[in-house]
Amino acid sequence: MKKLLIFLIGATLSLSSGIAQQVETAYDTTHRPRNFHLQVAQFKTYPNADTDIIFLGNSLTAGTKWHELLEDPNCKNRGISGDTTFGILERLDEVVEGNPAKVFLLIGINDISRNFPVETILKNHRKIVKRIQDQSPRTKIYLQTLLPVNNTFDRYPNHYNKDFQIAAVNEGLKQLAQDYGLVLVDLHPHFLDQNGRLSKAYTEEGLHLNADGYLLWAQILKPYINQI
Repeated sequence: MKKLLIFLIGATLSLSSGIAQQVETAYDTTHRPRNFHLQVAQFKTYPNADTDIIFLGNSLTAGTKWHELLEDPNCKNRGISGDTTFGILERLDEVVEGNPAKVFLLIGINDISRNFPVETILKNHRKIVKRIQDQSPRTKIYLQTLLPVNNTFDRYPNHYNKDFQIAAVNEGLKQLAQDYGLVLVDLHPHFLDQNGRLSKAYTEEGLHLNADGYLLWAQILKPYINQI
């Protein structure tokens, strides 16, 4: 009986360990966009200045010319389409090596589309913030909340119907900003329609922004760009 009990306990522990391992490996943290390494290599060739205002993120960030949109030559685009918080961590040294004046961070929607747990996304945000503060203490960090999506479109099904996760990440970002004394730029409510979706006035396919969406984003950001 004693041997049987020991066997059953061992089998249970082994099963629990196996389940935990499956949960941990259910999502691929090593995935990078096809042009990731080329983009990072290009970024490394660009000059740095301590007056730089860095826009760091994924396709939403990559989708405009920030220096023109905000009429400020110090604005530098470091967005890579398809990037995740793991990608940001991998390429963060290139961002902080020039000790930029400001970093505007918007990242996480691709993590959500790839089923990364909210806790993991927020843990990575915390790592990003901590590394910027450690490696470039003078850099002012602006955390931007994730934008809504609109599931009445069909082009990006993996990104739609994730409103709960988006809300959970955004709540976590608000707490993170409070914990680390960062500036929070709460983009999310500005882009909502009356049904709580990304307004069709600002998108053509329910995920990315159109020209009017970027104009609204710029309007929200301008006071922070001019902030000393």
